[in-house]
Amino acid sequence: MNANEFLYSYLNNASPTGFEASGQKIWLDYIQPFIDEKIIDTYGTAVGVINPGQPYKVVIEAHADEISWFVNYIDDNGYLFLRRNGGSDALIAPSMRANIHTKDKVVKGIFGWPAIHVRDIAKDKAPAIADIFIDCGAANKKEVEEMGIHVGTVVTFEDGLMELNGKYLVGRALDNRIGGYMIAEVARRLKENNITLPYTLYVVNSVQEEIGLRGAEMIVRRLKPDLAFITDVTHDTQSPMYNKKTQGDMACGKGPVICYGPAVQNNVRDFIIDVADENKIAFQRQAVSRSTGTDTDSFAYATEGVASALISLPLKYMHTTVETIAKDDMNAVIDLIYQCLLKVKGGEDWRYFN
Repeated sequence: MNANEFLYSYLNNASPTGFEASGQKIWLDYIQPFIDEKIIDTYGTAVGVINPGQPYKVVIEAHADEISWFVNYIDDNGYLFLRRNGGSDALIAPSMRANIHTKDKVVKGIFGWPAIHVRDIAKDKAPAIADIFIDCGAANKKEVEEMGIHVGTVVTFEDGLMELNGKYLVGRALDNRIGGYMIAEVARRLKENNITLPYTLYVVNSVQEEIGLRGAEMIVRRLKPDLAFITDVTHDTQSPMYNKKTQGDMACGKGPVICYGPAVQNNVRDFIIDVADENKIAFQRQAVSRSTGTDTDSFAYATEGVASALISLPLKYMHTTVETIAKDDMNAVIDLIYQCLLKVKGGEDWRYFN
């Protein structure tokens, strides 16, 4: 696959939290020519290793999983009721199409909803988890079970990647498979430019971020890196219903977002800013309160503490089927991570009072 084919194949594939295997296979198949070794851990985090065996170890990381649903109850009429797997939004579910992932096939379904004609519009309220349901065309519970659907079967929304006005990519689960695409492209660029790094680089695609950063928590203990550059998405706050005073001022099209917060090691963050300035890469700033809410937190506080920083990609409409990013921002994040890796010499001491 070329890069664009990989982008569409990877983004259109479903990788629900805890069920990321098919997406990880696509990702590993793509980066295989650019790496020297690979690691797959017990729960499915995938790692491409470049220049193994060096004493100094650097990570670039994204997370591979997407929000989804679990079948929680099947009623006698064949309707499926759900619970969240990650931060899935009941408000957007009614009238969506669904992919129900059984053991050996995908069963199609729809999120049904009563017609406007039969609802009391004056008393309408936002749907809650208990209100939404899936119709898979079954007349009763026995038919549902014959399709291979049972309690615990995972469900994703059906939606594909598209371009908007030539500038944007729109789709389901850009949070954060677009990160997996970006770190894969960094690996490809290193290989194509015949770069020999003075350290071992781990290209890490972690699982289970959406339910508490669990994949990163596991893999960091195994790798014990000296330095970690994490990439994830963050909110574009320009569209209606955002409050910049409380949520910050970030915009798609204005470059990567550099995060300030306790989990971000200050010297590493300043190093990234210096690299951005040297390479004339426009960037934005974001402040967080206690945690970044990303895998940065798991890396920062692991082992004896890993010098970690977060490079975010602005995204509109997070946790919907129309998540939107600017292609220029995506390319700028790839370039910034790549330039940071070229600047790292190996052996740096990132201590705060160094």
